[in-house]
Amino acid sequence: MSEIILEQFMRRGIELLYKDDPGIYELLEQEYYRQTDTLTMVAASSIADPSVLVCEGMVTGNVTTEGYPGARFHAGCEFADEIERLAIKRAKEAFNAQYANVQPHSGTSANEIVIFSLLKPGDNILGLKLSSGGHLTHGAKVSVVGKYFNAIGYGLNQEGFIDYDQVHKLAQEFRPKLIISGASSYPRTIDFKRFREIADEVGAFLLADISHIAGLVVAGEHPSPIDFAHFVTTSTYKQLYGPRGGLILIGKDYDSLVPNGKSTLSEMIQKAAFPFFQGTPNLSAIAAKARALSIVTTPEFQKLAKRIVTNAQVLADCFIERGYKVLTGGTDNHIVLIDILANGITGVIAERALEECNIIVNKNVIPGDKKNATVTSGLRLGTNSLALRQMTSNEMPICVDLMDKVLSSVNVYGEYNYDLKKVIKEIVQDNVKKLCRQFPIPCYSIPKSLVR
Repeated sequence: MSEIILEQFMRRGIELLYKDDPGIYELLEQEYYRQTDTLTMVAASSIADPSVLVCEGMVTGNVTTEGYPGARFHAGCEFADEIERLAIKRAKEAFNAQYANVQPHSGTSANEIVIFSLLKPGDNILGLKLSSGGHLTHGAKVSVVGKYFNAIGYGLNQEGFIDYDQVHKLAQEFRPKLIISGASSYPRTIDFKRFREIADEVGAFLLADISHIAGLVVAGEHPSPIDFAHFVTTSTYKQLYGPRGGLILIGKDYDSLVPNGKSTLSEMIQKAAFPFFQGTPNLSAIAAKARALSIVTTPEFQKLAKRIVTNAQVLADCFIERGYKVLTGGTDNHIVLIDILANGITGVIAERALEECNIIVNKNVIPGDKKNATVTSGLRLGTNSLALRQMTSNEMPICVDLMDKVLSSVNVYGEYNYDLKKVIKEIVQDNVKKLCRQFPIPCYSIPKSLVR
C-alpha cells in the first residue's frame, strides 16, 4: 500500500507541474533528453539513479531537523531520525569507518567544517596547489580557506606525479597544523600511507579529500585512506552516483583527542557540522545519500568501478595513439588529462566545440599552464558516466574518434574564437546520438506502462 501511495504522490506532483507550470516542466524535460542523448565525459559528475533523485523530491523536505537523531531542536523528527541513522550506518559500512557525519551540504562544506573546527586563523595548511590538480578548499588564495589560513602548496615532479619528497620537505620547514591529500584533477594513485607518515613526523593532522575517487575506494579499486587520514571527506555526486552533498568520515582515529584534550575528533566534528558551521540539514539529500550508499556496496557497483578504471586507461591510450599529449602518460583512476594546447587549441575552445557536437568535457588548468582558468591549456575527461551506460573498452576508441574528428577540424582564431564546419558538426552529432541510443542510460529507460 505504501508503494502505491508514494507513486501516486509523485505522479500528482508531476501532473501539477505539467498543468500549472509548463515552462519549467518543458525545461526539465529538455534537460532529460539532453542527458540521454549526450556523451558526458565530465570527471566531476555521474548519473544518479532515479530512486536517488526521488528521495530528493520527497516529503522529507518539509521537516525542520536542526540537530542530530535523538537530539533535535524541533518536534516531528521520528522518521527523520531513522533516515539519518540509516544513512550514517550505510556510510560507515561502505567506507569501513568508525564515524560518519552525513549532514554536509557539499564536499566543499565537508572540507571547511573540518578545517575551520580544527584550526585557528593564520595556522599553516599544506595542500596540493590548484595549478597541480588541487581543489579550491585545499588552500587556494581565491577561497575562504586561502584567505583565513597560511596555505603552502606542494606540487608535482617532472613526470607529473605528486612530489612526496617535496611534501616532506615543506612539512618539515613549515610544520603545518593540517596536511591535505587528495585532488580534483590528478590521474594517479595517491599514497595515503606516505602522507600519514609525513603528518605524524611533524605533528600534523591529515585530511584526505576523496571526492573524485570515493567510488573506487568503496569498490577496492583505489587504496582507502580511512585508517591513514584523521579525517576523510567526499562529495556524494561525483563517483558515488548520489545527490549533491558531502560526507565526513573518520576511521581508527575517531576517539583520538583534539589538541585541547577536551573532546575526541568525532565529537569535534559532530559539534562543528552543527551548530558551528551549518544549520538545518537537508533531510531529503540525506535520504538520497542513504539510497546511493546502498547501491555502491553491491557486486554490480564493483563491476562498474572496474569498468570506470579500464575505460579511462584505454581512453588515455587511444588519445596517445592519436598523437595527443596525455599527462603522466595515462591514468590509474577515472581521470584523463590532456594538454590540448599542444595541438594548438585552448581548453575553452575545445570544450565549446565538443559541446556543439553533444560531447561534454571540461577545460582544465594543467601544471605549468600559462593560460588563466577561463581559457586553460588542458582538458579533463572522466569515465564515470560512460561506464554506467555499460560502455566497455571496446567503445573507447569510438569516443576518441568522435572527439578527434571535432578537435582536428576546428579552425582557431585566438584564445576564444573558432569555427567548425557544419557538416562535421552534423556528422558527429548524429554519431553521438547513435552511440547513446546503442548504450542508453539503463536506469533512465522509462517503462512503457508509465508513458502517457
